[in-house]
Amino acid sequence: MSKGLPSEDDIAPDFRLPGLDENGEERAYSLEDFRGRALVLYFYPKDSTPGCTREACSFRDNMARLLKKGVIVVGVSPDSIASHKRFREKEGLPFPLLSDLERKTAEDYGAYGDKKMYGKTVKGIIRSTFLIDENGVIKKVWRSVRVDGHVDEVMGSI
Repeated sequence: MSKGLPSEDDIAPDFRLPGLDENGEERAYSLEDFRGRALVLYFYPKDSTPGCTREACSFRDNMARLLKKGVIVVGVSPDSIASHKRFREKEGLPFPLLSDLERKTAEDYGAYGDKKMYGKTVKGIIRSTFLIDENGVIKKVWRSVRVDGHVDEVMGSI
């Protein structure tokens, strides 16, 4: 991997995080679990907030299109498993949500750091999406994602 932020054609940073599978069961996930399939790994700031809900529901509403292309979707935030469970159930999310409490995986992907909020610089999750191929290579990166239209952008890169 190149120095600095992971970028296209880099090997995706590995991770091991607790999460909820598509049945709502808790288990540990690593990048290796997704080998052999394309993966959309997206980082979002907080469960059940307006922008994060719109983003998750957009992925949910486009799952048939994504699955048809052989793509798995996984969301990552610093929220707890309990928070993820409530969010998944409320919104009917059919994909895993991983809990990055320490924000290490987000840091490894450059999805945690300084960002602007209400005109102030704060540390936090930077809404980011990574398209990772079946061999674990990053094919496309979106940083500071704008939610509206994002899934269509992702679909256009698969």
